[in-house]
Amino acid sequence: MEANSRMTGLHESRVQRQKSSLFRQSLKRLMKNKLAVAGFGVVVCMFVLCFIGPFFSPYTDNKINMTLMNKAPNLQHLLGTDALGRDILTRVMQAGRISLTVGLASMLLSVFIGALLGAIAGYYRGIADQVIMRIADLLMTIPSLPLLFIFGALLSEWKVRADYRMYIVMLMLSIVNWPGLARMVRGQMLSLREREFMQAAVVLGLRDSRKLFHHLLPNVVPLLIVMATLNIGGAILSESVLSFFGLGVMPPTPTWGNMIDAANNMIDFQDHPWLWIPPGLSIFATVIAINIFGDGLRDVLDPKQKR
Repeated sequence: MEANSRMTGLHESRVQRQKSSLFRQSLKRLMKNKLAVAGFGVVVCMFVLCFIGPFFSPYTDNKINMTLMNKAPNLQHLLGTDALGRDILTRVMQAGRISLTVGLASMLLSVFIGALLGAIAGYYRGIADQVIMRIADLLMTIPSLPLLFIFGALLSEWKVRADYRMYIVMLMLSIVNWPGLARMVRGQMLSLREREFMQAAVVLGLRDSRKLFHHLLPNVVPLLIVMATLNIGGAILSESVLSFFGLGVMPPTPTWGNMIDAANNMIDFQDHPWLWIPPGLSIFATVIAINIFGDGLRDVLDPKQKR
């Protein structure tokens, strides 16, 4: 008994050392990709600016001041003010909180749903595979943006409160994003379940839950990390488009999308560029930086899918 426990302990310590060595090697390869590191730096700066920056602003109360409406950038308001006299810089940071939170939360939810359903479909196959994959195929045949527009229009028709729309938008984005993840996880599962270590797990009589969560899913974690990183940028962009058209998160809750919608006439577009350029640049910089970082992660964690 003591010998068996000693051997088990040695095996676990060896596995831990291998994982630690693999992590260090992956980190070293990632650090060599200067473009990916720069993208990660931009993302971190954006998160810090949006989540911590408003605490240092004297305009977080967003009081309406008609004497300051549509003022150009100056020393007191570095990015100017909007049509209600509110500070644009503070609003951009507060809007970033919502946009980044929606993108991150919808990504986590879609990864959870896609990984779980893809694992079930790939492992059990049969009826479970047919049902899950046919639902995924149906959702993938419908363009995501028109589908999101339909969902957003229904929210407006049902007069859903603005406080709840952010959470429903997260759910909407996860619904349109999980099918692609599920198909990729299913493909990996079909390959992994034929490997020698899975045949050994069958011989040992391990439970299905242990095979799935201790042997199969850990092997698709690198793929999930890459896909999750890339999906954040798409979710932020989709939320911004919905909010711009008045079908996503609604004012007074600020997002980058509905801030751009404030410049919805030619006068504002030409004469007040500070209303739409800051949130537009925030969306552009964040999405590009996330995609560049995700590209670098893909090269490191999934060499078979290099650019």
